[in-house]
Amino acid sequence: MGTVQGVEITGPLDERFAEILTEEAQSFLADLHRTFDARRLELLQARKEREAALAAGGTFGFLAETREIREGDWRVAEPAPGLVDRRVEITGPTDAKMTINALNSGAKVWLADHEDANTPLWANVIGGQLNLRDANAGTLSYTSGEKHYELTDGPRPTVVVRPRGWHLPEKHILVDGAPTSGSLTDFGLYFFHNHLVTRPYFYLPKMESHLEARLWDEVFAFAEEHFGRPRGTIRATVLIETFPAAFEMDEILYELREHSAGLNAGRWDFMFSVIKKSRFLDETRGKDFLLPDRNTVTMTVPFMRAYTELLVRTCHKRGAHAIGGMAAFIPSRRDPEVNKVALEKVTADKTREAGDGFDGSWVAHPDLVGTCRSVFDGVLGDRPNQLDRLRDDVAVSAADLLAVGDTPGTRTEAGLRNAVSVGVQYLDAWLKGTGAVAINNMMEDAATAEISRSQVWQWLHTGVTLADTGETVTRSLIERIADEELARLAGDLTEARGLFMEVAVADEFVDFLTLPAYDRMP
Repeated sequence: MGTVQGVEITGPLDERFAEILTEEAQSFLADLHRTFDARRLELLQARKEREAALAAGGTFGFLAETREIREGDWRVAEPAPGLVDRRVEITGPTDAKMTINALNSGAKVWLADHEDANTPLWANVIGGQLNLRDANAGTLSYTSGEKHYELTDGPRPTVVVRPRGWHLPEKHILVDGAPTSGSLTDFGLYFFHNHLVTRPYFYLPKMESHLEARLWDEVFAFAEEHFGRPRGTIRATVLIETFPAAFEMDEILYELREHSAGLNAGRWDFMFSVIKKSRFLDETRGKDFLLPDRNTVTMTVPFMRAYTELLVRTCHKRGAHAIGGMAAFIPSRRDPEVNKVALEKVTADKTREAGDGFDGSWVAHPDLVGTCRSVFDGVLGDRPNQLDRLRDDVAVSAADLLAVGDTPGTRTEAGLRNAVSVGVQYLDAWLKGTGAVAINNMMEDAATAEISRSQVWQWLHTGVTLADTGETVTRSLIERIADEELARLAGDLTEARGLFMEVAVADEFVDFLTLPAYDRMP
């Protein structure tokens, strides 16, 4: 299928999909692809070259060639309408139910996620665009059994769409025989259908350099000119969630300065990226990046503390918002004690962020909106943000960001088992088409699943000895735990069992657990 020259749609045109994949929309996607995809592929190749340099003895650090930018006296554009007060932001995929619940949640911003919380099934990619368009028009509703969901009257969060990262393709749309970029597809379809009815704002994930931010800026300028929109109509918040990007925060803001809406501390993917990048180091240097059990790596450990404080200081120096990390807790309907303990942790986490100068923070569930808001209300009062807190007291060096080895904690069988179990359960949900799933009262998405499997890889390949059992992490140990978790979870994991239990000791699943790379999701 495809009605525009050079464009082929290989996914089925389900009910109403033609409303999104119009000839004009296809033509715009083709223009984006032909103008920017070659540069995108060059930047992905540059990532590989940077990894090769690490393997050859290189390290991470602030760039000498951009020192003038870091030391320069420049600022980003003034905060755009709807992005001045961001004290509480809710995140979630763009299925109809979540879209309605998010827009009715009372949050200031909704991150409408086409990335980590969304399985990129064709039905989700195009169905999500339909839901967003209907929501912006105020017409979206949803019925499940006897329960009906619809948008309520009153103020709604500002919608900020997160497209897929530069590394991911959209295999169902071909231009001149080549798959299009998932990033350009998600951005292009949303901008095309919504830029005249709402403000076109975006969250940009997984970038590894300021040059990748420069490409986004060029895409935004192209789209604005193409449709006659004023420069700066589009605004974007960048997630600093890869280890290389932590050394280029100033530069990323500079490249996007006319379109910038700030930076976000994407804590889970940041941890994953630390592990992923360390695999290119030799054995001795790699052990300096060895992390303990996932759930013990809090935001107060030295390298995470350095990363978040530098983010606030960098943003506020440039007049940009600094947005804190995710509160991933999912309240229990049956266990008040679980809720009490978890809410105390959420409150402490948000109190730390507000006290550090963040202008807002993320939650994964509508029931946490009030908790986050009350904490930031206590610090902000009637002020919309705390951009005036410049944090001149913060001085972060490259060594501070590299101090991963100073992270306290141990590596235990319980931590390994949790990583394997989360990987099993998330993959099962992912195969069924769900990208955000509640596991042990936590909202797990691709980011947290990636941490789980990358930690399994790291412990295996560095020969970790577990503190509680004295066992060395080996492939046979991982296989045994994987088999035990699949058996324990039994019939709940129909897809995972069907995929993995056909082979001895779940070899394919262990392979999945031990290959930490963005493009290795099934």
